[in-house]
Amino acid sequence: MPKVRFGDAEIECPEGANLRVVLLRARLPLYSRVAEAIHCRGRGICGTCAVEVDGLVSDPTAAEQRRLGLPPHRAGSGLRLACQVSVLGDIEVTKHRGIWGQRVE
Repeated sequence: MPKVRFGDAEIECPEGANLRVVLLRARLPLYSRVAEAIHCRGRGICGTCAVEVDGLVSDPTAAEQRRLGLPPHRAGSGLRLACQVSVLGDIEVTKHRGIWGQRVE
């Protein structure tokens, strides 16, 4: 089973699991306080679940590419939408600052 590292936490999940679901079930802080109230519930349209992912995951979806190309995100940032990502192997996930997690240091 693939392992997902998020901060100090490490959890296992089935191969092909949706990253958003994995993080939420583990009660990890995927959303900022504001984003908890406004997120799109995993449809890939709000962009609040943007994270940096290092490891083996699915290719970006068309919905993900569209959303990450709109402000406050920017194309080429390297971020992914957790709701559109399938975990295919061990990964490390980083959530950046900002309502949309877009403030990459």
